Amino acid sequence: MFTIGGCSSNNEVDSELISKAREIHDRVITLDTHADINVANFTEEKNYTSDINTQVNLPKMEEGGLDVAFFIVYTGQGDLTDEGFNAAYANATSKFDAIHRLVKDFAPDRIGLATTSDEVRALVAEGKKVAMIGVENAYPLGMEIERVKEFYDKGARYMSLSHNGHSQLSDSNTGERDDVWLHDGVSDFGKEVIKEMNKWGIMIDLSHPSKRANLQTMELSKAPVIASHSSARAMNDVSRNLDDEELLALKENGGVVQTVAFRSYVDSEKHSANREAASKIEAEVAKEMGFELVSRDSIRAMSTDTRDAYFAKLSEMREKAAPRIKKEVKEIAPPVDVADFVDHIDYMVKLIGLDHVGISSDFDGGGGVDGWMDASETFNVTLELVKRGYTEEEIEKLWSGNLLRVLDEVQKVAQEIQAEG
Repeated sequence: MFTIGGCSSNNEVDSELISKAREIHDRVITLDTHADINVANFTEEKNYTSDINTQVNLPKMEEGGLDVAFFIVYTGQGDLTDEGFNAAYANATSKFDAIHRLVKDFAPDRIGLATTSDEVRALVAEGKKVAMIGVENAYPLGMEIERVKEFYDKGARYMSLSHNGHSQLSDSNTGERDDVWLHDGVSDFGKEVIKEMNKWGIMIDLSHPSKRANLQTMELSKAPVIASHSSARAMNDVSRNLDDEELLALKENGGVVQTVAFRSYVDSEKHSANREAASKIEAEVAKEMGFELVSRDSIRAMSTDTRDAYFAKLSEMREKAAPRIKKEVKEIAPPVDVADFVDHIDYMVKLIGLDHVGISSDFDGGGGVDGWMDASETFNVTLELVKRGYTEEEIEKLWSGNLLRVLDEVQKVAQEIQAEG
């Protein structure tokens, strides 16, 4: 129970707390650094102007008070060949184009593209939502360093050197699985790309490369870095989270770690228990429907039409199973929730200081915790922070102030480098 203004009644306190949190939430700029996209949701017929089946879209952002979303130009890691590079570049281009269609063609009256902190604040002041662009995996650069500036010109304001799998630029965190590495950190070309990102003002993202690559990157970068969607490894030991050595180096670098609401990164054990219990119910419901659940490999082998039909039936099954899961599973194996997520924020704030911690969801890329499963529930994060005693000034920094400060510093360094010629 919380006591605010001398109140002792649970109902009174809850009401006051919610009211206080709502006022703070409405005043601060809320910014999520990682929302994945699918180009199929950026067409005239189907796009983010309506509440389509995505965790992020304009109606959900408006309902939940999420002001800014970094939409992600993501490319999965493929072969380090000309063919692989060309396919990756085509994929990245299609996603850049999709984001530009949203802000220019589909909803220019509701959302605008920002590339600076001033543009973010101006758009919010106009009452619009804000799109920003991050590149997850620099694999689409190929071996053409000129593409760094090209991506900058398209609006990219952060980029990671790798994803799940070693790229031509750096080793990935996934090397921990088999202890097989390609570069022993950052490659020679990766080091040139770091310089080029510093030169043009693109924040370097540490969320997927290996620990060794991350430490090297922070040594090499002349500007602060970010981890766009990672949590604390000391709280949950998975390779996608940052350990204390990386976090302390990030503090020294002046960067920010955007705590990620990804259930298996927040609490793997709790999430596994919850999914195991939920899967049993889903299997029972599927059996009742006469619907056969198959492996991911089997799904990948399906034709497009067969796969679409399978996913439609899967969605129907999950919709039918949801009430039972909510009723039966929560008691025996509760889901990872907003409180578990904010535990990671607390830990990192205590370790490296509030100025170096932020917030991300990884929505539409596997992210979401109970209570913040899509953009419409964004207020619940602010409410949990208020419950824990964070002030409005601190909440503003966590939600957007720290990230925008790093963006400003990265762009200032870029101006200085360009001025030096």
